[in-house]
Order: sequence, then C-alpha cells, then structure tokens
Amino acid sequence: QLSWQNPAALTVDPVLPANVPVLSALLLPTTYVITNLAETGEAFFLAQLEKALANGLRLIQVREKHLSKTELHTFFRNVITLAKPYAARVLVNADIELADSLDADGVHLSAASLMAMQAKPHGLLCGASCHNAIELGHAANLGLDFVLLSPVMPTRSHPDIAALGWREFSRLIQNYPLPVYALGGLQPQNMVGAWQHGAHGIAMQRAVWEC
Repeated sequence: QLSWQNPAALTVDPVLPANVPVLSALLLPTTYVITNLAETGEAFFLAQLEKALANGLRLIQVREKHLSKTELHTFFRNVITLAKPYAARVLVNADIELADSLDADGVHLSAASLMAMQAKPHGLLCGASCHNAIELGHAANLGLDFVLLSPVMPTRSHPDIAALGWREFSRLIQNYPLPVYALGGLQPQNMVGAWQHGAHGIAMQRAVWEC
C-alpha cells in the first residue's frame, strides 16, 4: 500500500530506521544563512532578517566572533525572538555549551572543532564547515545532520583561499551520505546550479542580507 506523506507529520508507523536520516534531511530547508552583523549594523540586519523570514527563511547560524559573550547573548535573543513565530531554527557557531545555555536549536562546528569532536552533540541539530575529503569523512562518521562545503566560488571574506569550483565540489560529495550546503560567493540564483551538482542547497553570509 502506498501513501503520500509529509515528512514533518508522518501518519504511518513503524518507520524503518534507515529512513530516519532521509526524512531528517528532507526537513532541512534548502537555504541556510549566516548572520553578518559586523558589516550591516544591528537595526539594518534585524530588518533584513524579518524580511527574509517572511519570505521563507527557516535556518540561521549566529556567527559573530567580534561580540562579547554578553553582546552575543543579547543578539541571539533578538534573532530567536524574530525566528520563533516562523518556526525557523537558529544555530550557534562553534560553542556547544553556549548553544545549550541559550536553548539554541543547534550548533555549527568550525572545521577545527569538527576534527576534535569524537561524538555528535546530544539533542542538538549539528552542522559543520568542511573544506576537503578528510573533514567530510569525519562529519559523516559522526553522523552529523548536515555540512557546508566551501568555498565554491571566490569570496570577499577569504580572498586568498582557492575556490573549489563546481566540478570539484561535485566530485567531493559524490555518494556522500549527509546533506551538503554549498557556500562561498553564492547568490540565491545559484540554487538550481547547486542542486545540479549534488548540493542539498546553498548557504550565504552576505548576499541574502543585501537583497
């Protein structure tokens, strides 16, 4: 018997264990954004965030290394206050303890944090930044929820790092078991191209706030 199902509200039971990561991946939005408060200023950023949420944004990483812990707490609370009415999920960059203390939906690991990790953090949506096959392999072994692979194109933030290009991006994630977001110099209009090269979606730090 066949039944069309919404992965967010299944009405069939039991679900085979092998289907659980597939269903979890289907629930991930195709756009993942990173905050950019340092370049935009808070008032402009929050206005752009509210606009993006109204237009469908559902996955956000708070990454503001220039803020003090107190400032970061305040900024995170402002972001999550805007995000909650839309059921958007908010992750904290790198700091698992901070994610727990802020009651964040998850944590996003830097490549260095990823390689030092021995087990996936419990109870948190967990992504990681990857730049090569070794980092991708470790993220898969830990069973993380998703990864970013970058930089696909040249970026303003890391102009000295050689871009992977779409061909190498596609090669690295061939038969890869986790959802992969492409990051680096991308615009919303790059979504279809990212899908064609095997990505789950795209991640952006600047382009989404400049719209």
